[in-house]
Amino acid sequence: MQAKIRQLLKEKNAVLLAHNYQPPEIQALADICGDSLELSIRAADTDADVIVFCGVHFMAETASILSPQKTVLLPRTDAGCPMADMITPAALKARLAALPEMPVVTYVNSPAAVKALSTICCTSANAIEVVRSLAADELLMTPDRNLARNTARHTDKTIHLWEGCCPFHDLLSVADVQSARAAHPQALFIAHPECRPEVVEMADAALSTSGMMRFAAESDATEFIVGTEVGLLHPLASKNPGKTFYPASEKMLCLDMKKITPPDILTCLETMSGQVKVPEEIRVPALAAVDRMIALSR
Repeated sequence: MQAKIRQLLKEKNAVLLAHNYQPPEIQALADICGDSLELSIRAADTDADVIVFCGVHFMAETASILSPQKTVLLPRTDAGCPMADMITPAALKARLAALPEMPVVTYVNSPAAVKALSTICCTSANAIEVVRSLAADELLMTPDRNLARNTARHTDKTIHLWEGCCPFHDLLSVADVQSARAAHPQALFIAHPECRPEVVEMADAALSTSGMMRFAAESDATEFIVGTEVGLLHPLASKNPGKTFYPASEKMLCLDMKKITPPDILTCLETMSGQVKVPEEIRVPALAAVDRMIALSR
C-alpha cells in the first residue's frame, strides 16, 4: 500500500502533508510533517499540483487559501475540529455588532469564513507578537479563550474573549500536571498555549507543537512531560533518541486527528476525492488576514 501511495503521489505530482498529531503510520508516509500553518506555507512553496492534507478540515481550507491554483484533498472529509466548530461567521458578526469597533485576531484553528471577517490571524506561536503589533488598545480574539487569556498575560491591551476552546487541551488540569511531575520529578513540563492559564503557569515553557519539537531538540534535559495532544509524542521520540517523553495526560487524545488511515489516502489519490476549495469571495479576505500575520512574522 505504501508503494502504491508513493507511485500515485508521483503520477499526480502531489505532496502529502501530515500534521504532528497524526498517527505514526501517516507521519511515516508524509513528505512534510509539521503544524497546520507551517504545512500550508511549505506546500504553497512546492511545485506540486495536488496537496493531500492529513489533518482536519480547517487545515485543508488554509492550504486552499494559500494555494488556490492547487487541488487540495482531505482524505476524510469528516475530520473536523471541535474548536473551529465553536465559531461561525453569523455569530462573529453578531458579537462585533455588540462591541465598539475593534480589530479581530483569529486563531488559524478556525473556519475560512471566519478568517475572512478578521483583521489578522495568529498561531499559538505568534499570538503575543500579533496582538502587540496592533495599534488598537482593545481587540476581540477568537475562537480560543485559553489562547486569548494566555496572550493577555503578556500585554496591557484589553482582549475580549470568545468562549471557545480545544476540548482536549482544556481537559488538562493542575492536578494532572502535579501527578505527572510526581511520577517524573526530573522531567521538564512543556505546555501548549491552548491549555488553561493555570496549567500554562506551571510550565517550564509554553510552546506550539513546532516550538516543542525545537525545544526538545535544543534542551540539555533528557525527560519531558508533554502538555499537548498525545500524537506529538511520536515525532518527539523519533527525532530525539536518548530522550524520554511522557504525556501530561492520556485524556488529551483528538479522535478527529486519528481518522485518516493509509487506505483513505490511497482511495483519495485514486479517485481524487475529498476536495476542499474555498470560494474566492471568502478566500481573498481570508488570505489578507493570513498574509498580514505571515508578513509580521517575516
